[in-house]
Formats: sequence, C-alpha cells, structure tokens
Amino acid sequence: MPSHFYIKQNDTKPVITAFLTDANDAAINLTGAQAVTFNMRVEPGGDLRVNASAATIEDAESGKVSYAWTAGNTGTSGDYEAEFQVVYAGGGKQTFPGRNYISVHIIDDIVD
Repeated sequence: MPSHFYIKQNDTKPVITAFLTDANDAAINLTGAQAVTFNMRVEPGGDLRVNASAATIEDAESGKVSYAWTAGNTGTSGDYEAEFQVVYAGGGKQTFPGRNYISVHIIDDIVD
C-alpha cells in the first residue's frame, strides 16, 4: 500500500492503487467481497473530499484495489488522508490501512 501518493491539482490520472494487507503484511483475499470504497479527507481529520466512492477490485486474490479520480476530487491543493474500506459478503467491514492513512498530496497547478 502506498504511504504517499502525489497528484497535480485538477488531474484525474494516475489512479491510486493499493495492495490491501493484514497486520503481518499478508495479502487480503477479496474474493466474494461485496464492495470496496475510497474515502479522503483534509489532513488532519478535516472535511471529507471523497466520501465512500466506489473503488475497483483489480485482483481479488492479491488484494489489489484502485480508485479512479473524478472531476473535483483533486480540485483543491493540499494534504489529505485516505483509506479504502471493504464490505465482505457477510456484511462485515474492514478499513485499510489499519494503523494509519494513505497520505495524498495534491500539488497546485501552474496552469489549469
């Protein structure tokens, strides 16, 4: 899982990708998971910028997930905290990373 992700203001590429792992760094098998969402807020603990937006399971067995940015997600430069949340078949939820956040840095554009 990336500890830091950098993207320019107003960009929608590249997507943010992560390999979800447990406390022992073993891959989380997402086979049968109902949904994966992405959340991002202003750092530290500020307003939500992305709230439970659908993420994609790229490879269920290896726990690889991604989130494709949409217009507006990266419209304001600054530092953000992000996480992925998995809803399993039985309805249980688990958030990754479990011990901290993914630091997302949106760097201001020179021109739009």
